[in-house]
Amino acid sequence: MTDDIKEKLKEIKQSFRLMMNGPASQSMRNKGLAYKLNWGVPVTALKVKARDYGKDYDLAIALYKEDVRECKILATMIMPPERMLREVTDVWMEQNDSQEIVEQMVLNVLQYVDYAPALAYEWIANDRQLYKIGGYHLLSRIFMRGDTPDERGINEYLDQADSDLQDADSAVKHAAYNSVLRFCDLGDDYETIATKALAHLGIL
Repeated sequence: MTDDIKEKLKEIKQSFRLMMNGPASQSMRNKGLAYKLNWGVPVTALKVKARDYGKDYDLAIALYKEDVRECKILATMIMPPERMLREVTDVWMEQNDSQEIVEQMVLNVLQYVDYAPALAYEWIANDRQLYKIGGYHLLSRIFMRGDTPDERGINEYLDQADSDLQDADSAVKHAAYNSVLRFCDLGDDYETIATKALAHLGIL
């Protein structure tokens, strides 16, 4: 880590102390959002800080290594998508146990990487909750921008969604259901396909 990155990291962490929101931090803990350190800084404030620093790969890598909520979220905001290698994504997921961070990863960087579709299908087939949630959120973003899967992708997606909408925990079910709604938004043909495939669930 260069001296410049060390200085920026120190500056950022000190700024979080000044931005601390105790009630928000306590509320997150009460909801089960456990971080080693959580200053309760709103995501909107982190977006402002991200604009101040701009896209910065080395700083993003350094920030994500910190076991601090705000550092990890800011890392996802300043990571240049074109430099978010699959290996980095794998490491970041392995170092994370928070649904909030997964959602921020998808929103801020993963939806823009060229391997997003393949990653999404791989994650929804994963047995671990956070991977499934991340995969469905990623598919939702992909569908929202109008990207359509091929026949094989449709079948794979709807088979997995069918299974998770029946057997998964509530967080995964919620993410899967939202992705189905986004899939239906692709057009009448896709809505018809989803409705027929999931008719036995009575959700559409």
